[in-house]
Amino acid sequence: MNLSGYIINDVKPISTADYFAVAQRIFTQLTYSHLPVFKDDKYIGCISENDTHCIDDDKTISEYEYTIELFFVTPNTNWLDVLEAFAKNDTNIMPVLENDVYIGYYELKDIIALFNNTPFFYEHGAILIVEKANRDYSFSEISQIVESNEGKLLGLFVSDYKNDTSQITLKIGNKGLSAIMQTFRRYNYTIIAGHEEDSYLENLKSRSDYLQKYLNI
Repeated sequence: MNLSGYIINDVKPISTADYFAVAQRIFTQLTYSHLPVFKDDKYIGCISENDTHCIDDDKTISEYEYTIELFFVTPNTNWLDVLEAFAKNDTNIMPVLENDVYIGYYELKDIIALFNNTPFFYEHGAILIVEKANRDYSFSEISQIVESNEGKLLGLFVSDYKNDTSQITLKIGNKGLSAIMQTFRRYNYTIIAGHEEDSYLENLKSRSDYLQKYLNI
């Protein structure tokens, strides 16, 4: 999935030579959690809104460079990895660097919208959640189980992880779940949930839609 069309430049990065008053003024006009920061025309990270409002407005950003958080992605970063970068850094803006040169940023709401438009959401199918020890499962084995029962795997992801055990959520098209679930049990997977209808998926999508509306406030 090509994300290059989602790179935007509506907000000019601030400089370490700027006073915090500049950053504070920008944050009052936007809903971003962070702002990109340049030093000598080079991107060095982002400053958060929370930190900005905790520092006197007559101080320069260079005096508090330790508050700058370095995170970014590249134009070639997979969209799921981009989404993970948003989550890890608790941000709604993600700088994009190409050959170490800042070229713009992604907005979280745009990436979430992409997620909502994937076949995992819009294709009709069933939802299955299985669980197994981390060392004992593989995506290739999961795919083989589904396809050996003439199922069509529309998508899967690790939806929970604890105590060296992973839960994997699958979206399956074409066939009912009964035979597929029986095969997973034979391979010593624990069945956490199986939904022939899309109620689980609709709930997941509604939460994603709610998050997107929240981001637009």
